[in-house]
Amino acid sequence: MQWLKLGLLSTALLLTACVSAPPAHDYSAFRTADPHSVLVLPPINNSVEVVAQYSLMSQVAGPIAESGYYVFPVTLVEHTFRSNGLTEASDIHAAPFEKVREIFGADTALYMTIEEYGTSYVVLSSETVVSVSATLVDLRSGAVLWQHKAKASSAENRGNSGGGLIGMLVEAAVNQILESITDKGFDIAAISANRLLYAESHNGLLYGPRSPKYGQPVVSETKK
Repeated sequence: MQWLKLGLLSTALLLTACVSAPPAHDYSAFRTADPHSVLVLPPINNSVEVVAQYSLMSQVAGPIAESGYYVFPVTLVEHTFRSNGLTEASDIHAAPFEKVREIFGADTALYMTIEEYGTSYVVLSSETVVSVSATLVDLRSGAVLWQHKAKASSAENRGNSGGGLIGMLVEAAVNQILESITDKGFDIAAISANRLLYAESHNGLLYGPRSPKYGQPVVSETKK
């Protein structure tokens, strides 16, 4: 029995290591650049949901502004790109950073990719997932200042119904229907955006010049 206990303990430790927070980001280039403004580019959408791009775009300005940066109005940005003949996110992401800087005068641009978005049903569970990766680029030099990715799910902290196998099947089906009808992805996108960008989140943005905490270490730096 002793070997069994040791085996279970080793497994538990391994699982704990797997779910621990990722290493803290190196913010040295970010601090040196000291950006004051962020231009959010339309995200590339790798999911099958057409609404994913608009859902995420409506959520990202909040955490960036609350972290202390000026955020260019999303509608103005989209209209300006369209006026310059760029309508697809992939084409916008491929545009020379010098040209983007020339048009908007922004210090940085945020390039995002939606990896997952939507509600799925897998036998005994149903969840809505939003997974996003992002890169902040200095438009004055083309240097990458920061990279991060975040994921959120409606299944987080969801308790067991206690109804056995049948109860789990029914609960999964009901969750899928409700989350699809109510577009749960919009709410989950907000959680994912905050985890990705907010300075109070692990490996989020630095505090910007409009924040009262400007110049102070962020969460991931204080937990090294």
